[in-house]
Amino acid sequence: MNMRSILQIGGGIVLGILIGVFLVGRTTAPVFKSVSIASPAASAVSTNAPTAAGTYPVVKVVDGDTLAILMNGKSVTLRLIGLDTPETVDPRKPVQCFGKEASEEAKEVLAGKTVRLEMDPSQGELDKYGRTLAYVFLSDGMSFNKYMISEGYGHEYTYNLPYKYQSEFKAAEKQAREEKKGLWGLEQSQSDCSPEPVSPSETGFRADGTHDCSRNTYNCSSFKTQSEAQRVFDLCGGTANDVHKLDSDKDGRVCESLP
Repeated sequence: MNMRSILQIGGGIVLGILIGVFLVGRTTAPVFKSVSIASPAASAVSTNAPTAAGTYPVVKVVDGDTLAILMNGKSVTLRLIGLDTPETVDPRKPVQCFGKEASEEAKEVLAGKTVRLEMDPSQGELDKYGRTLAYVFLSDGMSFNKYMISEGYGHEYTYNLPYKYQSEFKAAEKQAREEKKGLWGLEQSQSDCSPEPVSPSETGFRADGTHDCSRNTYNCSSFKTQSEAQRVFDLCGGTANDVHKLDSDKDGRVCESLP
């Protein structure tokens, strides 16, 4: 075999090897599939939007002046400052006139909503039952406390010291009375709307009809009328001995929100 033949055979072998390698590479090369990666904006659309900073979802409406919100993962009960609505859930008292209407209106306005809170240093942080004291505002800026007063679902309530919106709430009640809205438009002759009798154990009145002027045993909500509260205030010594702190603005006239 001459040299030319040997070179031809060798060249053929090399060519065959190269072709084999090429064919194997095509059959074993990894296959890359196209993967769709969602953009951050698309991901945000598919999740629930968080509650706006400083607002809290309402989880329960107890009655017209009490509700619960979700704050930092916990249910927090609020007692609304400056507002008092007829009782519906106090086990010590029967359901008071217009109490159901006030509760239903509160549920209608607040259920499923988020609210903004405002505290008032003059009133402290908690009431004697451990409820957080606050003003509640809806997303459109409406004051829920004032709304309930202005529509006649409750009356302005000063517990002890004047509060931030006191004059505003008093004006709202005055207008509601004049326009006979809500509870102010009820016929007082109706037996189910008669004021509840005052309980001696709650007000400090003794069995003989006298009252306790030595300690703070009751507040304005303990009385049926302003004149009754005024009588007790005067008999206990007036401004010189306002032990029950009924005269919050120190003008000598007490519990002015009462009828």
